Amino acid sequence: MTKSTLLVKPTADKNIQNIFNLANLQEKATLFCDFDGPIVDVSDRYYRTYKICLQKMKRSAFGSKALSKKQFWQMKQHRISDIKIAKRSGLKSEQIDPFLQEVRTIVNHPDLLEADRIQPGVKWALGMLRSQGVRLVLVTLRCQSQVKEILKQSGLESLFSGVYGRRDIHSAYQNNAELKTELLKNALRDRAHNSCNYMVGDTEADIIAAKETGINSIALSCGIRSSRYLSKYQPDYICKDLLSTAHHLLDSAKL
Repeated sequence: MTKSTLLVKPTADKNIQNIFNLANLQEKATLFCDFDGPIVDVSDRYYRTYKICLQKMKRSAFGSKALSKKQFWQMKQHRISDIKIAKRSGLKSEQIDPFLQEVRTIVNHPDLLEADRIQPGVKWALGMLRSQGVRLVLVTLRCQSQVKEILKQSGLESLFSGVYGRRDIHSAYQNNAELKTELLKNALRDRAHNSCNYMVGDTEADIIAAKETGINSIALSCGIRSSRYLSKYQPDYICKDLLSTAHHLLDSAKL
């Protein structure tokens, strides 16, 4: 177990062996999991959206200079605002609102959604967890119909006992913590049958929702927030990705 793959909150008085123990798993623990970030890599879609919208602004009187994908994604991971990203890209004040509106308009366009990819190791991680009796439930601000279609196409649909999402295709990009908390409460009411419940996600909204509902939070740094940024919200644990989470959970349980 290394700090690069699992970071234990310094103030925590419990360790990974306590939270993920054999008794818990034998009670059929429930893992509530976010979709964008833990399951699906959205970085290419977000970057393509940014470049398309920037190119449209470039046709106006003022020039612009695109950030590299690395620069763009690092800014997103540190939660640098879209306004600052636009300014860093050379847009003038009068161009920023049209740019941001265009981003929100096209980010969920079907052609751009095709850029999303299943994160490495996800199928293996989900399979391991299910084989040991861990119940898997998706709780996402992503449009529910989109999520179910992606799960079906990827052969992951049968691994989840429930999918809690939104009808609004724009909810995921806005990442509203109150909406995420509401979804998690609904999922807990319907799917949690014991006290062994965990929320896995890659944003502050996931951590806040877990704290609001009184369950353990596991933050992942493979998505749209860095481990450094996530640590500000004091999740119970920060893991690299879903596969490392599954390995630590099952190794600690000695299954």
